[in-house]
Amino acid sequence: MVSQKVTIKNPTGLHLRPAGILCKEAMQFKSLITFSYGDNTANAKSVLSVLGACVKCGDEIVFTCEGEDEDEALEKLVEVVESGLGE
Repeated sequence: MVSQKVTIKNPTGLHLRPAGILCKEAMQFKSLITFSYGDNTANAKSVLSVLGACVKCGDEIVFTCEGEDEDEALEKLVEVVESGLGE
């Protein structure tokens, strides 16, 4: 299991479009991918779970990946978030 903290940079936080981009990237991997924010833990492969976390710009989330491709998954998801999730 690997984990890493990352700050949400896009101005509108994880609303529908960036949440969809995050889920699309997460679904390319076999590993279980979650992130925690505050007291919540969200499944990064579920748009509803990501939206339900109510993550805003400047918030810090912690990705946790567990499985056979966990290192690649974590690296890619951190890269996608740091690039602004398409915004």
